[in-house]
Amino acid sequence: MQRLESSSVPQAGESLGDYVHRLRTTLGLSQKEVAIKAGVHAQSYGKLERNKTSSLNRKTKQGLAAALQIPSDYLDAVCRGTVVSPNQGIRFCPHCWRPGTPPDSIWLHSRAQYCYVCGTQLRDRCVNCDERIASLKHRFCPYCGTAYQALKALHVEKEG
Repeated sequence: MQRLESSSVPQAGESLGDYVHRLRTTLGLSQKEVAIKAGVHAQSYGKLERNKTSSLNRKTKQGLAAALQIPSDYLDAVCRGTVVSPNQGIRFCPHCWRPGTPPDSIWLHSRAQYCYVCGTQLRDRCVNCDERIASLKHRFCPYCGTAYQALKALHVEKEG
């Protein structure tokens, strides 16, 4: 079975259009869904997949990275035609991230180590089995079943 983390890495010689198409189909999203999540016009996204666009502006790059759940560095690499290694998975703040939502785009930046909101160290591995987190589409680790985000304990005061 192919590991999820390596499937999100651009392959050598892969065009930008082929890369985003592969990621979109892997995530099971339509072009329109990705365009909405990325904050770009659906026609613009269609041109991107048809290889009519070979470079991305900052806003589009950040939107696509968030929508496709990849580091924006991967999009930079595929635009430049360089190879990247899958050494960086998805990172998120265990306190600020809400299950079922994509990670904040600033957490995906290669130099980000701490959450810009609360200062918590970003997490890129399962706390139980230490496997890299490849997608936040689900709230549990696919290898061991551990929740990515610890449930907050409910404190109930007893009336006396």
